[in-house]
Amino acid sequence: MTYTRHNNVEEQREARLKADQITTTCTELNFTLDPIDWEEYGMRAPVKVNGIEIAPLLDLSQRGSDSILRCVQMKLLERVALDTARVQPGLKAIMWSPVEVVQPQTFLSLWIITLETDERVPVIESISNGQRVYEHYQFNRNDAQQLAGLFGPMSKGEYNPGETITIQERERQHTGEIIYIIPPGKAPANRKYATRGFHTSPGAASTSEVAARYIVDCNDGFPHIVNQSQVTR
Repeated sequence: MTYTRHNNVEEQREARLKADQITTTCTELNFTLDPIDWEEYGMRAPVKVNGIEIAPLLDLSQRGSDSILRCVQMKLLERVALDTARVQPGLKAIMWSPVEVVQPQTFLSLWIITLETDERVPVIESISNGQRVYEHYQFNRNDAQQLAGLFGPMSKGEYNPGETITIQERERQHTGEIIYIIPPGKAPANRKYATRGFHTSPGAASTSEVAARYIVDCNDGFPHIVNQSQVTR
């Protein structure tokens, strides 16, 4: 679109106002934005955190606080996962899954970021010096204390640790070894999700009790957490 001088002045005025508003919102959300160059790019100015582009100013200016938080989270979680996996340039994340863990923890939240390669990278979100910080989570499948700290004491199920099982997650099947059994929790809500985006983990709450939840190592990064109903031989 071609702007007249008058329209350019109006756009810059609006861009400055929106940049100030988004900067304030992000400060309240514990993010510090890089300076937004609204003078040069107007409403097309890229909004960045630590050099990582989040979205154009025009996009973010139409979002509420919760949506801005999710947008920033997705980009920063993805960046840590890509840097950790050291994948080739151009690859992206396809799924952001929060993991239900025992509280309290030293971090705010634990996420599994699934990349286009199907690698599952655990990333934690923490607050440090008033800022949200994202880091690769060092998970050790052989550390029983770490597993108990995340998921509570070992429980019992129809299958036992060490057994190899096949699990069904959405449209895909995976085969792996049971490394832990989580105490009975809540079954996942019966919902469908887009391929790309935030996904509720299989341990998330709903109204139906389940017999057991299994942590299954399928050699694709962080293990899968599945309900009894998702398990087959």
